Amino acid sequence: MNYLIPANTKRGQLIFGMFRPLDLILFGTGVLITVLFMIILPMSSTLVTVIILLPALVTGFLVVPVPYYHNILNVILELFEFFSNQRNYEWKGWCVRIGEHKRKREKIDRRLATSKSNSK
Repeated sequence: MNYLIPANTKRGQLIFGMFRPLDLILFGTGVLITVLFMIILPMSSTLVTVIILLPALVTGFLVVPVPYYHNILNVILELFEFFSNQRNYEWKGWCVRIGEHKRKREKIDRRLATSKSNSK
């Protein structure tokens, strides 16, 4: 049986079709910290203003949608997982096709079996 699944099925589970609840909580926290900094700290210079706006800018950057991934946060998490986990690769050889490899193995096994039976 073949099921036809539309490409945008995941969008129905997202808020505004783009954000997970975690994304909105993260961005909301960054904006809240920025607003608190704006209330507490005087914006007397450009450097202080950039530092005050930094939490909202960083969290906003993390939740920006990216093609092939959900957002920048997912890209960073996937990269971290890729580089921190051990990878195991099965070596098949450069020129060996799986079918040819099986046939060669069976041929060798038959030769060994006949040579063992002949030596007895």
